Amino acid sequence: MSCPICGKRPPKRFCPAKGEKICAVCCGQYREVTIDCPSDCVYLVSARRYEREHRKPLTREQVPYPAVEFSVNFVYAHWPVVGGIASVILAFQAQHHETNDTSAVAALEALVETFRTLNTGIYYERPPDAPIARALYGEIAGYIQKAREDEAQRGVASTLKDSQVMNLLVFLLRLAKAESDGRPLARGFLDFLREKFPPPAGSPAPQETSRIIIP
Repeated sequence: MSCPICGKRPPKRFCPAKGEKICAVCCGQYREVTIDCPSDCVYLVSARRYEREHRKPLTREQVPYPAVEFSVNFVYAHWPVVGGIASVILAFQAQHHETNDTSAVAALEALVETFRTLNTGIYYERPPDAPIARALYGEIAGYIQKAREDEAQRGVASTLKDSQVMNLLVFLLRLAKAESDGRPLARGFLDFLREKFPPPAGSPAPQETSRIIIP
């Protein structure tokens, strides 16, 4: 038998996405590129661990919005909002399996731009073109609007000014860039969020659909 992808090398690794064995080379080459790997695949978990241990810090050029500065204390002070946005992203993925890091990054980038312009007194909104990213953008924006309305109903001074919301979104965007390996189908950032913000007991599990994409 030969690997069903390359048709050359002997298949030695069971691929849960394809439901059959493939060779180690194709596993490494097509992982999260044309094979939509489940997060619990032992080879994906091992590869992520290795990459995390050998990952270099982002350069200033790679850091999203490097001129935006905020303290660690600022993030901790607004941690419930960070957790709320993370929960929205994870709940959205639970309903839309095709959501990946690329979708999340696109939604966060568009939201940062929206709040950056709002902070200058200009209303300019341009959601992502991709349907999944666009829908996720709307979900996060809706959560932020609801959080602001809840503050107003409680009669408390708003802690969600446009500049503050932008900074929190930049924080999450930087996390996404740091935790994702950048492959087209990667979900490293989403899995990181799931680890740090586990869903409440009884929440629906992510929908399972076919993960196989023909290379």
